[in-house]
Amino acid sequence: MTWSEFGRRAKSNASVGTDHGSAAPLFIFGTPVTGGLYGQRPDLGNLDDDNLIFTTDYRRVYATVLEQWLGTPSEAVLGRKRFQPLPIINA
Repeated sequence: MTWSEFGRRAKSNASVGTDHGSAAPLFIFGTPVTGGLYGQRPDLGNLDDDNLIFTTDYRRVYATVLEQWLGTPSEAVLGRKRFQPLPIINA
């Protein structure tokens, strides 16, 4: 699983780069993974202060990997709140 702690903004800044943003891709690889795109495709016409709007909370992905791949309760890592797993791991 790959994840970055920051996304990138959709529009370039004054130095023709991009600033840190609020949404980023997350990739999961491996035999038990059900491939595909989860969440909504980014909409470059619908931004929040020049940020892409994320549609899937990364904690749902973490909960799925912890519970369905590693076999451990997600609350041990993510706290008391229960996050709904995603259908990304083949049982």
